[in-house]
Amino acid sequence: MRSLIATWMFALASTAVLAQDNATPAAAPRFDPPASVAAAPVPDPNDDNATRAKTQPRNNAPFWREVHDSGTKPGISNLPGAEKGVLVQPFVQYPGSRVTNAGEAWRQVRNQWIIPYGGSLVLIMLVALGILYFAKGPIGHAPNTGTRRIERFTAFERSAHWLNAGAFSVLAISGLVMAFGKFVLLPVTGHLLFGWLTYALKTAHNFVGPLFAVSLVIVFITFVRDNFPRQGDLAWLLKIGDTLRGKEVPSHRFNAGEKVVFWAGVFLLGVTVVASGLVMDKLVPGLDYLRSDMQVAHMVHAVAAVLMIVVFLTHIYIGTIGMRGALSAMKEGYVDDEWAAEHHELWYQDIRDGKIPAQRTPEPQPAPHAIQP
Repeated sequence: MRSLIATWMFALASTAVLAQDNATPAAAPRFDPPASVAAAPVPDPNDDNATRAKTQPRNNAPFWREVHDSGTKPGISNLPGAEKGVLVQPFVQYPGSRVTNAGEAWRQVRNQWIIPYGGSLVLIMLVALGILYFAKGPIGHAPNTGTRRIERFTAFERSAHWLNAGAFSVLAISGLVMAFGKFVLLPVTGHLLFGWLTYALKTAHNFVGPLFAVSLVIVFITFVRDNFPRQGDLAWLLKIGDTLRGKEVPSHRFNAGEKVVFWAGVFLLGVTVVASGLVMDKLVPGLDYLRSDMQVAHMVHAVAAVLMIVVFLTHIYIGTIGMRGALSAMKEGYVDDEWAAEHHELWYQDIRDGKIPAQRTPEPQPAPHAIQP
């Protein structure tokens, strides 16, 4: 009996296994792709771009059209900041001009206005100063070597002046090379040396710029008190020709010409150059630094820098080879009574009358003698 039951159960199990093997296999589970992953569209034979791609495989007009349209339809970029998705500035038609792009307009202003006219202005000033020197020679008669010494500049004033002068020299030379070196130095030095030179000067320009800004503030605070307009300044300006003929109009510590250099060169042009330079160095917080911002900052910076160089060329000329004793006054800080009376008569009269001290820096007192035991 037990054998019969075991045989019957074995037959049932075998039948179930055979039925399972002969059954239709179940369908595999379906995984639909996410909606964000879409299949690439099949090119339509009637589409213009598809047709152009087949008939004109090297025609990149549609690509560049999209690039130009990025000015109004910015693309997608992972880079931070404004305008990172804009490859080309928007095209805008300027009245009376065929220029349709702001970048091209900036390039034409730089190459057709700032470079030729700015360079010509600097060259004209250099030629004029050279003619003045060879025609008239140095101004003044007193060599500034007398026995009676008057302190004209303190040690702090001279330090502030020379710090600012050194920074200005680096910025002026590097700026002139970057602007005009391609036309003057490149044919002489060649591309390799010129490339290294301009790179070094550009780096120096960027680092010395903030130092010049700080020194400019110090110079302004140091000398502003004696540069306010005073009685007699207008007469000095109206009779500036007498100075060139060797007979200077009486003036105070700084004459009207020096005051013009101070207010026009140091203050007005200095603030303009520093402000626009800080924008180009991206040191002004709160700005988006758009292409248009940088282009305007560059044009303002270039124009103000050229004018500042022209103004300071006259100051450098008078302070070095254009006037006897002027350079030693800034180097040593002292002038003699003859020099003071000849070039700044009203200032010398105030010193002679006791209104202004002849020695502005307290002289160090001699050390007391040691007490003998």
